[in-house]
Amino acid sequence: MGVRGAWWDRVLRLLLAVVSIQVLMVAQPAWACGCGAAVPAGGRTLTVGQETSVVRWDGRVEEIDMQLTVSGDAEQAAWIMPVPSRASVTLGNSAMFDELEHVVAPVERVRHYFWPKSGDWPFSGDSGGGEKSARAGAPPGAGGVEVVGRERLGPFDVARLAADNPQVLGSWLTQNGFHLPAALTTALEPYVRQHWEYVAIRLAPEAPAGGGARPTTLRGSLDPLHLSFASERLVYPMRLSQLAKVPQHLRLYVVAAHRMQPRSDIGGAPPEVLYAGRPDTGRSAGPGQSTGIADRLAPIDGKPAFLTAIDQNFPTPARIVDDHELHPTARDDGYQRADYRDELLTVAGIPVWLLSVLGALVVLLVAVLVWRRRRIARRRPPIAPGPIPPRPTYAPS
Repeated sequence: MGVRGAWWDRVLRLLLAVVSIQVLMVAQPAWACGCGAAVPAGGRTLTVGQETSVVRWDGRVEEIDMQLTVSGDAEQAAWIMPVPSRASVTLGNSAMFDELEHVVAPVERVRHYFWPKSGDWPFSGDSGGGEKSARAGAPPGAGGVEVVGRERLGPFDVARLAADNPQVLGSWLTQNGFHLPAALTTALEPYVRQHWEYVAIRLAPEAPAGGGARPTTLRGSLDPLHLSFASERLVYPMRLSQLAKVPQHLRLYVVAAHRMQPRSDIGGAPPEVLYAGRPDTGRSAGPGQSTGIADRLAPIDGKPAFLTAIDQNFPTPARIVDDHELHPTARDDGYQRADYRDELLTVAGIPVWLLSVLGALVVLLVAVLVWRRRRIARRRPPIAPGPIPPRPTYAPS
């Protein structure tokens, strides 16, 4: 009984441990985004699965259009984004992100092969050989928070702030409905030392019309926000993402005078270039539509703007050590991914390999015929010479 009792005791402890882990995973909200910390209200969950931003920099002014893709059961959330100087904030245009995704999408290309594969005549098979391969303003007074501006932009409550004390800034945010994690106070200290300012965003969708209904939960792609501020360097705030509880995915569309690249991976996986080039800005969004892509891709200093699309994953957000700072590459080399479709090489619908084989057979047949004729000619016996006829004589007249 003692052995059996000890065995059951170990099983019960294991089950309790598993249940405790699951409870902690459910109860602990997943918050953070590449720009900063996103926290749901009321103990609900909110996961930022992807952050997509369009960053335009002309050497003097930086503009960021930011869109978050979230999931969970939260009805309200808040996050904060540090900026190096005083920022203006407006609503963005979500259609622009769709258009940019189309611009950087892989192009379809055909790759021919010579010899037939499975599925090509004369072989049999279900596969058709169609393989694909992807390829600022003045600082506030000591110890205070300066409210530069506060406005309602669609579903967003946006506060533009300046502060020289992270604890005081955290207290102001909490008192004004921006419920952010306690660890954020420590994470903001580097920005406070650099005299950055902050854009605090609270998202609370209104309840559906009709009354009595609860506000919709935050799911899918949220409305984008457009920020603009003066900056002598192209920087994208990422340091606060170290507070995230789940892996992060960032996509940056960088518009500048040249092809740009991050100075380092800042603790994430190596950034992957999806596209690099000067896209055509003459494309139309359609009647009655304006995506804003033409404004973002407008010429810089009289030259066509260069677009660089970058993807980066952060499997362990706690390893993020800095903000992204981007600089020009040595050359403005273009790049675009391609999806290849393999096709059998044909001429007028006839496989080239078959034409080549038939041609080779014809040449071989002609060579054999010539060889046989010459061989027969060498074996034929020589013709014996006949008697020489006498020469005619003529009598004198």
